[in-house]
Amino acid sequence: MPGSRPAAGGPYAALASRDFRFFLAGRFLSVIGAQMLDVAIGWELYERTGSAMALGFVGLVQVAPIYLLVFPAGHAADRFDRRTVVSFTLMLLILCSIGLAVISYLQAPVALVYVCLFLIGCGLAFHRPASASMLPQLVPRDDFPNAVTWSSTGWQAASVIGPAMGGAVIALAHRAGPVYVIDAGLMLCFLACLGAIRGHAAPRARATASVSTLLAGVRFVRQERVIFGAITLDLFAVFFGGAMTLLPIYAKDILHVGADGFGWLRAAPAIGAVVIAFVLAHGGPMRRAGRTVLWSVAGFGITTIIFGLSRWYPLSLLMMIAAGACDMVSVVIRQTLVQVRTPDAMRGRVSALNSLFIDTSNELGGFESGATAAWFGPVISVVGGGLATLGVVAAVARWWPELRELRTLQEPDSIQPSGGLP
Repeated sequence: MPGSRPAAGGPYAALASRDFRFFLAGRFLSVIGAQMLDVAIGWELYERTGSAMALGFVGLVQVAPIYLLVFPAGHAADRFDRRTVVSFTLMLLILCSIGLAVISYLQAPVALVYVCLFLIGCGLAFHRPASASMLPQLVPRDDFPNAVTWSSTGWQAASVIGPAMGGAVIALAHRAGPVYVIDAGLMLCFLACLGAIRGHAAPRARATASVSTLLAGVRFVRQERVIFGAITLDLFAVFFGGAMTLLPIYAKDILHVGADGFGWLRAAPAIGAVVIAFVLAHGGPMRRAGRTVLWSVAGFGITTIIFGLSRWYPLSLLMMIAAGACDMVSVVIRQTLVQVRTPDAMRGRVSALNSLFIDTSNELGGFESGATAAWFGPVISVVGGGLATLGVVAAVARWWPELRELRTLQEPDSIQPSGGLP
């Protein structure tokens, strides 16, 4: 059994599992690298092109393969050893980072940057559902919501460190190339942590891929209206409400704070998320989870509007921190619902859909923000997105009353017994 111990309960219960600690540490390091990479790509492309649309295409190029590969990626996570899938995708991501470093040092054509980003999207299409599906069986069932909180905390803490480090490295080196090399090294560390996990793969049915098996996750999500509503809420809120893609423009042309200020703006949402994560970890079980997630997404929209209108750097930084805190509440609730209410045999396919609708909404939202900023300016893009987010909250609250009335995140009968690492 995961962690080889009974469920302990308490704010640090999940951390008692050795395998979970290795997974958390490796993922933490890899996310630092990924966040540094995002900063480097955004800064370098804007420096070389001066184009908001060039920033928007970053999201579009990365999201395209995720859409194309969502069904085979989910099936692979349910059919093959998930740790092996994660390891192979990490190798691909490492090669892409090295390729970006070479392109940066040689000042090769910008088109080659997008080729690497497309390959990164291919790797992420398989990496995200496989890694997400590993998490539920690294800890006892009762500790899983706590594991989601700490996993999200680790991700957000890395998102504080990564952008700040990325901005600092760019400022010191006066170029983005070293950031890509650091990213490759940090993902190698994640590979080492995966090798240290002792759990063995749980037996899994080797069903042949077919249209029916590939679409099983779609049918499941449509039937689970609470999951469907939570995914829809995050999808459109992030799509309309994200200002992250335009931060290079805000840092350079509106707030005039340079690369260092840009790094802290990128890190600010994660600072708020880490603070609220500790509150969630030490608090009791949520009693009104549905209303909490709706209010948190509404808060995300309001803080986005204020950020878009701000010309004062401290206020802009504060709004990014508040937006990250609101988003963290939504992330913990959604991820817990998706994993706890999904049987292990289908977690890969459902996680792939979750990745498709949620993770890619950041990239698609980035393209939407870049295109809107190119047409109407960055302020209208950000403020309009925040207003649209508030409209999404109102629509979801009306069309998914099951989510609005949701109280507990636990659904014990939906998790099947397991024998170890998936």
